[in-house]
Amino acid sequence: MAHKARKRFGQNFLHDHHIISNILGSLFYQKEQHWVEIGPGQGALTESLLKSGVQLDVVELDRDLVKYLGSRFADYQNLTIHSSDALRFDFSALAAEGEKLHILGNLPYNISTPLMFHLLENTPSIADMTFMLQKEVVDRICAGPGSKKYGRLSVMMQYYCETEHLFDVPPESFTPQPKVMSSIVRLVPHEQPPVLIDSVEMLNTVVISAFSQRRKTLRNSLKKLITEENITALDINPTLRAETISLQDFAKLSQFIQQNPLEEIDES
Repeated sequence: MAHKARKRFGQNFLHDHHIISNILGSLFYQKEQHWVEIGPGQGALTESLLKSGVQLDVVELDRDLVKYLGSRFADYQNLTIHSSDALRFDFSALAAEGEKLHILGNLPYNISTPLMFHLLENTPSIADMTFMLQKEVVDRICAGPGSKKYGRLSVMMQYYCETEHLFDVPPESFTPQPKVMSSIVRLVPHEQPPVLIDSVEMLNTVVISAFSQRRKTLRNSLKKLITEENITALDINPTLRAETISLQDFAKLSQFIQQNPLEEIDES
């Protein structure tokens, strides 16, 4: 079956056998594991996974590809195909009690960030995630303080996961060719968070506020949440910009703001 890639689904089909081999080699899949593939496309990775004997669920939005995959892999009893939008799919429902899922996918660029945050809501049931993303996104995920690429995505992803940039994938590895370089990233959820906070929502609020205008200093970007004096009391320089402070510093700010709302400070 010749399936034409559809722009509205952000489809770019991987055909480079060397890259396919490299990706499969980075997965370390074993027969007893439960894998989930998001956006399997025409099955470039699917077949090898099925032949290894893993239990495999695939989530595909394109109904024509769902039919194609069902026909191509009809003889495999270890495959379950879900015709669904990954952004709305309940991945945790796939994991049996005490089981952890291994997730992989070539994520469409236009939904990659919201989809990753959707998956992060299910980290207790996820062992690891290996994704092909736009290289710029992977660079942002893995960036550290002091980098121009360091931002909300870096801080929040690193709160949830260990991040590792594995290798790059050139445009000519796909049909049709995307206009950007891609990269493979591995995300491994932390067994214990690297920082202690009472509220992930507050951490996210602080990070969004701090990075909303990158050129502003912390005392200006966070002035609606915390006073300059209290930033200083946390041993953080209020004249610094968000891109220079660590996850640990963001956690200190978040924890203080959670426990000392600015309205209460003003009333005291």
